[in-house]
Amino acid sequence: MTFVLWAVAVLMALRLGGELVLSALNRAEVRRHAGSPPPAVAAVMDPATYAKSVAYTLERSSFGVVSGIFDALVLALAIYGGILPWLFAQVVSWGEPAAVWSQVLFLLLVVGLLAVPALPFEWWQQFRIEQKFGFNQSTPALWVTDKLKGAALGLAIGFPLLWVLLSLVRWVGERWWLWGFALVFGFQLLMLVLYPKLILPLFNKLTPLPEGDLRTRLLALGDRTGFRAQTIQVMDGSKRSGHSNAFFTGFGRFRRIVLFDTLVSQLTPVELEAVLAHEIGHYRRGHIPKIIAVSAGMLLAGFAIVAWLARSPWFNLTFGFPAGELAPTFLLFGLLSGLVTFWFSPLMHFFTRKYEYEADAFASDALGDPAPAVSALRKITQKNLSNLTPHPWFSAFFYSHPTLVERERALAARQT
Repeated sequence: MTFVLWAVAVLMALRLGGELVLSALNRAEVRRHAGSPPPAVAAVMDPATYAKSVAYTLERSSFGVVSGIFDALVLALAIYGGILPWLFAQVVSWGEPAAVWSQVLFLLLVVGLLAVPALPFEWWQQFRIEQKFGFNQSTPALWVTDKLKGAALGLAIGFPLLWVLLSLVRWVGERWWLWGFALVFGFQLLMLVLYPKLILPLFNKLTPLPEGDLRTRLLALGDRTGFRAQTIQVMDGSKRSGHSNAFFTGFGRFRRIVLFDTLVSQLTPVELEAVLAHEIGHYRRGHIPKIIAVSAGMLLAGFAIVAWLARSPWFNLTFGFPAGELAPTFLLFGLLSGLVTFWFSPLMHFFTRKYEYEADAFASDALGDPAPAVSALRKITQKNLSNLTPHPWFSAFFYSHPTLVERERALAARQT
């Protein structure tokens, strides 16, 4: 048990150290190019915008160091401070022995309590850093309302889902983890359909893209690329932030494209066609089912590990919990698994970057010209003050998308 505690401490230190080193390397790389950006970067941003991008990147990075150290200390306190086992004993005593509802309540309480220390950092990020660089459009009242809605939603969805999950042990026995995987994976698939219909509207207003030239062009693009979305919607992202984005949600006949209103206002119709073609490219190249399949495999592996740990008396006892109790095993796995999966981030990002290149290529082919895609990417990068000179190691660990320079280079290579 002592070995396990020391191993966890080493993993915590390694992850925090890795994050700090990667962050320092990235800041050094950004500063190295601050005065004289590479030619490919200078072609994207004017000097004033580039200087602002550098300042934004450095300030966010420095803030990330402080918040990252704080998060690591909170995790260490939770794991080694004896608070979680004490809280578990208190909460489960409120119900009958082996009552499932009290164990579910324990999990939800811990999730809520661990989220509280991060709130000041989230507030500072939104109302100091984002405000300073002209991105914040939210208000304190809206920010608080969002947090309360999120908590209520988490409780409404999380309690019944966790109750069924923890009840599976007594219902189906040792094979509970297979049924648990099926339950959670099925729930995830259901959320792909229900999220844009029931949950997203609780926070944002979604409206169909209005009639006009833009809608006609985008629908025509969908027709000729074999993609018939149920609808193309515009989301009032400007309600909270000046950042722009577009995303694909749902599958089958429930699929839909959502464009931020900031994106619609920033791009020309042909650039929006390129953005939509990129999203369609993810669908036509089979990226969605591939991502779902990988997610399912990781989820199944996670359930298998939790089942093995739950059968191993030493695991719960090491951290002060009663042996065989499933709720603490789930909690500990959720808190500690990131210490290992962090080191696999470059591998996961390798595949997501590959998908982005493929979607860019599809957009270029669909429009018969890479120029609109390049133009759209440049504007999005400029408006979001994205970092154009990240350190390669930092990019490998934290960037799920290639940098703009890398994407432009790949599109240019298709023309040669």
